[in-house]
Amino acid sequence: MGNTRHRIEGDKLSSFDQSRLLYISTSKYEGDWQSILHSHPFSELFYVVNGSGSFVAEGSEFPVGPNDMVIINPHVQHTEKSLHTTPLEYIVLGIEGLSFSFENIASAQDGISMQTASGTVYKYNMTNSNVYAYLNIMLEEISRKEENYEAVCQNLLEVLLICMLRNDYLTIIQSSNNILNRECTQLKNYLDANYSENITLDTLAAITHMNKYYMAHAFTKYIGISPINYLLQKRIQEGKSLLESTTYSIAEISAMLGFSSQSYFSQTFKKATGRTPIQHRNACRRES
Repeated sequence: MGNTRHRIEGDKLSSFDQSRLLYISTSKYEGDWQSILHSHPFSELFYVVNGSGSFVAEGSEFPVGPNDMVIINPHVQHTEKSLHTTPLEYIVLGIEGLSFSFENIASAQDGISMQTASGTVYKYNMTNSNVYAYLNIMLEEISRKEENYEAVCQNLLEVLLICMLRNDYLTIIQSSNNILNRECTQLKNYLDANYSENITLDTLAAITHMNKYYMAHAFTKYIGISPINYLLQKRIQEGKSLLESTTYSIAEISAMLGFSSQSYFSQTFKKATGRTPIQHRNACRRES
């Protein structure tokens, strides 16, 4: 009986402790394409399964086809276009906590790199790799959602990243959550300065170029309260100050704070403080 044993030499283990798989999605062009420039505060991996088209990043454009992997660093405005004759089909991973660096790219024979105002995009072909197999296993795991499927997907992400790092021109920069913290702080400052404006989740998403649901989740995680609740909290805080220090009517204060109606202001104020605006003003006058 033949027996071959391969010994693992050395103790070099790759670790991506700070990276986290946010999502995996599949798309196929079917005639209802919406090619809109957008960006994220995290990295994306865009893998073309079939078809052909082009990838656009902040004014530059290059062709993409089967087995092409496009790496999009955080905050890069990008979108994709499909040819009608050969519809694009692709898989996208969203990854938090890392970005990519592309070294000696001028000498690369199989890659295209674009430096943009806010980061870098890099494309190279992965025909001779197992990337597509790993992506399919991830899709199967996330669709079945069996026990510990999240751990399987996260570990497959690490395998995928290791395979990508075998490209001599790629390095990974682990970046913790500083980017998201900065984005959320900027949103908080915007709400503090513009609380009287008509602000919605769509407004905040447009400011950050983030998906509004992901933006709301990130803000809640890092600030401790949802952006809309923070906005209402800020308005109530300012309303209390106006009630205590001015003679403006309730209707005037309601309008100054950006509420759609006086009744909505009164309802929100009572829910937050336990008393109506009039009751609060009268109580403050009695105390003084």
